[in-house]
Amino acid sequence: MKKQPHSGHRERVKARFLTEGLDAFEDHQVLELLLFYCIPRKDTNELAHSLINEFGSISGVFEADPEDIKRKCKVSSSTSLLLSLVPSLCRRYTNRKWGDKPVLDSSHKAGSYSVTLFAGRKYEAFYTICLDSQNKVNHAVLVHEGTLNEAPVYPRLIVEAALRHQANSVILAHNHPGGSLTPSGADIEVTRRIKAALEPISVKVNDHIIVAGEIYVSFAEKGLL
Repeated sequence: MKKQPHSGHRERVKARFLTEGLDAFEDHQVLELLLFYCIPRKDTNELAHSLINEFGSISGVFEADPEDIKRKCKVSSSTSLLLSLVPSLCRRYTNRKWGDKPVLDSSHKAGSYSVTLFAGRKYEAFYTICLDSQNKVNHAVLVHEGTLNEAPVYPRLIVEAALRHQANSVILAHNHPGGSLTPSGADIEVTRRIKAALEPISVKVNDHIIVAGEIYVSFAEKGLL
């Protein structure tokens, strides 16, 4: 039976991953390995270089729009989809490590948990984390995902989420994709409006977390609630 082209090279790359892990790989080699699983009969090294050159970095590749990847790099829909799945897979992986109903009974835990909700997100998004009476997470609800600079948040949606998931209290969380951790006037005002909307149903806002990359700021710790 005729061997596939590059099969020897591919087996060596896979074996290297098993013995050394990804830390020993350069970024284009990580992409090359990943592309093995959607491009079976082509040298993926050249394509890996092209992708990084086109989008600036490996994170830029993973965060690119699938249609842009497909159009600019002349790849299949399956290839562009696989690459675009990576941020969401990372987010799901890090979040699920907390288990089904983690206890968020401190600002540190609330902040660390919130960071996992925004991994790989390019746009501003807003979550309501619904807690039971023991501060266990019932559900983390993505209330809104907006543009790069704005996520309009409607208190009515948060009240609905709190009722639907039987929240005793909530933690609000949103991200600043630009990297600033400073709460804006709008952030403070929307927190006030949400607290007022939740008061009639006896649901307390325990904290509001702003996430920027791997770091966060807590309204509770800053005395802003």
